[in-house]
Amino acid sequence: MLKISPLLNSFKKIEILTVFAIIVSLSSFSQTENVFTKEVKDITVTYDSIWDPNKETIVFTGSSSVRLWRNLQDAFPEHQIVNSGFGGSQASDLLLFIDELVLSYNPKKVFIYEGDNDLWAKKRPTNVLDTIAEIIRRIKAKNASTQIILIAAKPSISRWKIRGKYKRLNRKMNRFTQNDPTLFYVDVWKPMLNKRKLKTDIFIEDGLHMNQKGYDIWYEAMKDLVNQP
Repeated sequence: MLKISPLLNSFKKIEILTVFAIIVSLSSFSQTENVFTKEVKDITVTYDSIWDPNKETIVFTGSSSVRLWRNLQDAFPEHQIVNSGFGGSQASDLLLFIDELVLSYNPKKVFIYEGDNDLWAKKRPTNVLDTIAEIIRRIKAKNASTQIILIAAKPSISRWKIRGKYKRLNRKMNRFTQNDPTLFYVDVWKPMLNKRKLKTDIFIEDGLHMNQKGYDIWYEAMKDLVNQP
């Protein structure tokens, strides 16, 4: 028994360390999940009172460039628009909350803006596209006829130094949509430039988010996709 005891003690130590690792992992996941939980809850509560399930719905979702498009419904008054954008999000966050922010509205169309924050967080364009592809798969699993529009990662003053990564992601998203008639890509990159120079008067003070001039560009880029059957 004395010879076996140290071995048993080793197993007990391993078990304790394993349990501890699991607890830490779950705790980290919970903290990540909870970063956006309140904001997502606020969005769902808001639309609980105004969303009409009997009308066709178009969902715009993604990070703060969507969230801050505050007159989105007014821009497209002939459609029921749900703006479920949540600030600071990455594609993995949208995937985590896909049920609450997209699927629960049974949308006819979904406009997605993700990738901007992902690339700034040093994720690779290929990995971002992999997550976006899983988001699309989840949406299509609910309704295969849903039209999904990927919005190009936009240029900005504050993130201009990594524009090469943005352009690579945009090329990948564009190619990804070309073999499925229900997938679309909308280019907001080129319209936000004067040739190769960024239009600097379309941003607010932080150099990242857009003013109304910027959203007017987005409106022109997207209006046909919103209005087509």
